[in-house]
Amino acid sequence: MLAEQVAKSLDLQLLQWHIKSTTRAQQGLYEYDAVSRLRDSQLGDERVHDIGNYILKGKLWEAFEADTPTVLLIDEIDKADIEFPNDLLLELDKMEFHVYETRQTVQAKQRPIVIITSNNEKELPDAFLRRCFFHYISFPDAQTMTEIVQVHFPDIESRLVKQALEIFFKVRDVPGLKKKPSTSELIDWLKLLLADNIPLDILRDADSDKAIPPLYGALLKNEQDVHMLERLAFMNRRQRK
Repeated sequence: MLAEQVAKSLDLQLLQWHIKSTTRAQQGLYEYDAVSRLRDSQLGDERVHDIGNYILKGKLWEAFEADTPTVLLIDEIDKADIEFPNDLLLELDKMEFHVYETRQTVQAKQRPIVIITSNNEKELPDAFLRRCFFHYISFPDAQTMTEIVQVHFPDIESRLVKQALEIFFKVRDVPGLKKKPSTSELIDWLKLLLADNIPLDILRDADSDKAIPPLYGALLKNEQDVHMLERLAFMNRRQRK
């Protein structure tokens, strides 16, 4: 992961904020736990007299209050609501935010390196993008993918990896696929091939130009794509007869 590499190369702490469809920008700053405070007040807990006891710090707050610079990863920002990026504009621009419940302003002691990832599932606002340095990460080539596989499966046979990658990239090159298999699908597929002890000969005979790869359900996650690959394999077999 890029953020991990940046943090490691600079010897900095990495903070990760993984975004979901339900994530709100406010959660990156802080959250006020009013329910817990109400419960404690009913129980006569002395903690209720200090509202700060019910302020939950978010990842941005953690990055701002760190004594040394940090790397903050905001992962898959496009999963959140369309207004999510705009709601963070001011805080990321000024490197500070206000806590209304405690009437304090949190300012960054050290400006963090903020890395934001997106799978381009939805367009990000122009005002937000203007404040970003854009970097597109292209899909790994065969050599890079081999290195990725070796990290996950250090003892895997090189001939199996070579044959599996040939099939994998041929499947990705099939025109019109609704969802091309990605790195995660390849790793899952190899895991299944190893678990089922699929012989190398079967992979050699499973050229995607001639037949559907074994355990293809790990590679193709769409019925339309499966039917398309089946049709192409059928047509190629007929042409070779």
